[in-house]
Amino acid sequence: MTPLDRYAELVADESAFRAACDRPLPQVVRVNTLAATPERVATALSEEGVAHERVDWHDGLFRLPDGSPGTNWPYFHGWIHGQEEVSVLPTLALDPQPGELVWDAAAAPGSKTSHAAALMADRGTLVANDSNLGRLSALRHNAERLGLTNLVVTNQDARNYSLKPFAFDAFDRTLVDAPCSCEGTIRKNPDAHEEWTLNHVFEIASVQKGILRRAIQATRPGGTVVYATCTFAPEENEAVVDHVLNAENCRVVEWDAPLETRPGVTEWNGETYDPAVEHTTRVYPHLNDTGGFYVAKLEVGA
Repeated sequence: MTPLDRYAELVADESAFRAACDRPLPQVVRVNTLAATPERVATALSEEGVAHERVDWHDGLFRLPDGSPGTNWPYFHGWIHGQEEVSVLPTLALDPQPGELVWDAAAAPGSKTSHAAALMADRGTLVANDSNLGRLSALRHNAERLGLTNLVVTNQDARNYSLKPFAFDAFDRTLVDAPCSCEGTIRKNPDAHEEWTLNHVFEIASVQKGILRRAIQATRPGGTVVYATCTFAPEENEAVVDHVLNAENCRVVEWDAPLETRPGVTEWNGETYDPAVEHTTRVYPHLNDTGGFYVAKLEVGA
């Protein structure tokens, strides 16, 4: 059985799902609104002779049919950042505001971090953490190229993250873009499924539960936590959210994604999850010609 075989029952059109997973992923850039407007970027790309088209559901995203995102001067000047189209969803759900305290718990290489900084207008405090020190070098490089100044970079295991170095004891919003089995990245990484094992799915789900629990604990009452993965596995998605709903004081918040999605699943392989997980968000590759993604928005209880 391949990873995709597991999810035939979850998609209404299995043939379209499989066909989309077999196609290369479109190259996409996100406009860094700290440095330029979408209109200015469009003009610059045209002047460079770079073919581009607006993504219809987000005016700050461009598809580049013929080119690599990192080979033009708007990229080198920090006006754009190469980012998978669907991966802007977690930050849109998080909706960080200027002046807030925001934690990106598993941040490297920094695409969602830099998007959060832009939504915050580079104001407030954005703490970007990753347990992998090597990956943080890529995050720092991207932050410098994009001109971020509200950023603090830390290197801790998010499962037992300490706020002792800071002058505050809770974040307003937290993003958990969790390490996962990466099944949904098959279109940009055709080898993603070659080393896939069900044991790894269960192992990484344990890590995800720990990170998400700590995120809830580190966020103030009434604050927002967004959990996201790029996998289809319910064990890493709805099951993780179900675990945290039982273990921590939080609730699922309904969120209207700006593209076509499917609801979270409430039953899988004989397991039944909290009915609230139906209000989480699944994105399959064939729905919008993107990668696969999962997003859950949570509110921390008082």
